[in-house]
Amino acid sequence: MNETATIPATPETGEGPRPKIAARNVNVHYGDKHALKDVSVDVPEKGVMAFIGPSGCGKSTFLRCINRMNDTIPICRVTGDLRMDGRDIYEPGLDPVLLRARVGMVFQKPNPFPKSIYENVAYGPRLHGLARDRTELDEIVLGALRKASLFDEVKDRLKDSGTSLSGGQQQRLCIARAIAVRPEVILMDEPCSALDPIATAKIEELIDELRSNFTIVIVTHSMQQAARVSQRTAFFHLGKLIEDGVTDQIFMNPRQELTRNYITGRFG
Repeated sequence: MNETATIPATPETGEGPRPKIAARNVNVHYGDKHALKDVSVDVPEKGVMAFIGPSGCGKSTFLRCINRMNDTIPICRVTGDLRMDGRDIYEPGLDPVLLRARVGMVFQKPNPFPKSIYENVAYGPRLHGLARDRTELDEIVLGALRKASLFDEVKDRLKDSGTSLSGGQQQRLCIARAIAVRPEVILMDEPCSALDPIATAKIEELIDELRSNFTIVIVTHSMQQAARVSQRTAFFHLGKLIEDGVTDQIFMNPRQELTRNYITGRFG
């Protein structure tokens, strides 16, 4: 790994500490459609960064660039420079499976495997050989369930199917499954859109607890949610990054008129 790789500074970041994730002039094409246009943004290490903007603006497309989920789409082409810890995420020879162990993902709709609660969380550690024996695997699974604030609710039913849980519990199970492989980054694509307000509040509390140990990037249509959970926010529109910065500044004093119009509900 090239730990001394130079990442060009942006006007936003200047010459400060190296970010966890740094994108420079990232473009995404789906066939002839230009979905993401010259996006340059830094995601700082640890904490929560929110991506906001109207539907179809490119925020989820960019999120999927970070763990190379777009690789699974044959007509998708990604260009530009995208690095994590200074290393090019798209360099030849980098194994996307190993990248995704470092960059976990939680999707819009809870998607537990049709396995037991225990086996849902154990799947990743088994796949990546993180446990030498059953005792270590138990420690990883139970630890992940605790970090996901789910252990107390399921400790007596670990053999039950993950699909038997409520929607909010299923989403926390998916978060436990993601963190069980000890990632450095967690991507969350609308993780609360299918949940009721009580379950949403629990997920938001969980995000707040996890941010001290993980770099979290969340895509959300809810500006209120972005304001509650994130420390930095980026606003996308029509495939372009319009502006990014400290969340309070983006919501209280945006620099761009387009951002102001979106925040105030003039379009969206």
